[in-house]
Amino acid sequence: MISQEIQDGRRHESLTAEHVKILWSKTYNTEGKPDWSHLFPYYHKDILFQDSIQRIEGIDAFKKMCSRLTDRCRQLNMEILSIAQNENVIIFDWIMTMMFKKFPSTPLYGASRLTLDENGLIIEQRDYYDLWGDIFNNIPRFNRMYRRFIKRKFG
Repeated sequence: MISQEIQDGRRHESLTAEHVKILWSKTYNTEGKPDWSHLFPYYHKDILFQDSIQRIEGIDAFKKMCSRLTDRCRQLNMEILSIAQNENVIIFDWIMTMMFKKFPSTPLYGASRLTLDENGLIIEQRDYYDLWGDIFNNIPRFNRMYRRFIKRKFG
């Protein structure tokens, strides 16, 4: 699947697990804010993005969501731990460290599932993570109360 596809007049390689790893590593800098502009051509105009807190439909709404995330953080890093592909689905585990302007750095542990359409564009992205658990883990004493509450109510 290393063929060239054309979208919006631009040529790009079809996505593979290795290509995703390379592209995403360019997105999250070791210094400064992330830049998704090189990824947007790989997304279908009707992208459906969903995570723990939102559902976004369409490339324009997706770009706005990425911009909001950039605005909230002083710096954002991502380490891809593992990646796999099965036909038109690419799944990868990651640690995203968000450095906020006024709060301590917060690592989030999660995974993303990318579903590719017949042209190799990302038509659906689903991110899985425990936003509140990972944030609350960094708050002394509160982290234990939160985990006890979750265990008592759900586990």
